[in-house]
Amino acid sequence: MGAIRLDRLSKLYPGGVVAVDDVELTIADGEFMVLVGPSGCGKSTLLRMIAGLEGVSGGTIHIGDRDVTELAPRSRDIAMVFQNYALYPNMRVWDNLAFALKLRRTPKPAMREKVGAVAGALGLAELTERKPGALSGGQRQRVAIGRAMVREPQAYLMDEPLSNLDAKLRVGMRAELARLHDRLGVTTVYVTHDQIEAMTLGDRVAVMRDGRVQQCDTPERLFDQPANLFVAAFMGSPAMNLVPGEVAGGRLRFAGLDIPLSRPLVDRAVIAGVRPTDVALAGPDAAPGLPRLAATLEVVERLGAESHVIFEVDAPRLSGEAALAADEAIAEGDATLLAGARRARFTARIDGRRRLAAGERVELTVDPDAVHLFDPESGARLG
Repeated sequence: MGAIRLDRLSKLYPGGVVAVDDVELTIADGEFMVLVGPSGCGKSTLLRMIAGLEGVSGGTIHIGDRDVTELAPRSRDIAMVFQNYALYPNMRVWDNLAFALKLRRTPKPAMREKVGAVAGALGLAELTERKPGALSGGQRQRVAIGRAMVREPQAYLMDEPLSNLDAKLRVGMRAELARLHDRLGVTTVYVTHDQIEAMTLGDRVAVMRDGRVQQCDTPERLFDQPANLFVAAFMGSPAMNLVPGEVAGGRLRFAGLDIPLSRPLVDRAVIAGVRPTDVALAGPDAAPGLPRLAATLEVVERLGAESHVIFEVDAPRLSGEAALAADEAIAEGDATLLAGARRARFTARIDGRRRLAAGERVELTVDPDAVHLFDPESGARLG
């Protein structure tokens, strides 16, 4: 069984730097778990602790039914795939794939069978006589994955394996990884800073910030029901629109909108969040009761099947801890337009066939049932 259990795991570096802070996480046998978060959040450190490449300051690690906290990496029955491939440049592809089996003194007939099967599954059968220098980036990454596969471990640990590839190849390799996991069914822990990779690959996704797991759930629930402001801002591209708002008398007011609440909430200040997919152009088919925004478009990003339009709204930018959480969440994804501006801006994702231009005046609708509310102090989800 390849289940992994992390019990109050912590990592403290000299000088009091906390890299991983009291993490509790259970990864089921055969599950594809993604650790995601911005740079410095502790995700790679956590993966290296599971692998035994980093010591543990507190807590325990179980793989299967064994406590492996103090075991050496080679005794943990895991295989790791790194960002930089870590192939032996002087060896042929075949020798790279067979390396771990040679160390185990695997009989040659069995070795040939395993290496041949893995090379065939990964489309490497015709490349086994080449050396890594004669391969493309995607081919090298497949060799690195194949070298892990031949070991038949209890779990695969992958540390940003696709980050060195160009965008088109990354999409293709992402699909290959998903098919490979479906075929093998081996427990996989995958680290990435790319939330699109996390959403498309993970059975569950653990979103990390400052060494702690903010929320661990299915991609759908992370998107639809984020536990706090950081998760809301991090998951989704373009990022969620976030502005200060106020609840009073059973109504929500933000960005010039006045919306009746569908659930009771005491009068208070809030942060309101709206996904770009829940802001639409007001056309003849739009429901007459939907809240509407009049806006002058500042930027139109045409992406083919869809366009992203950016416009100013009648609300101040976030400030304080809420602004820090949101900025940290989107720092590596969506750029902030006119960062020094005092007014907030929204992004809407619309049909790319609608031709719009910067400076155009439009009317947009907002789905009131899709508005998320957060506490301005703690960032926790409300309601």
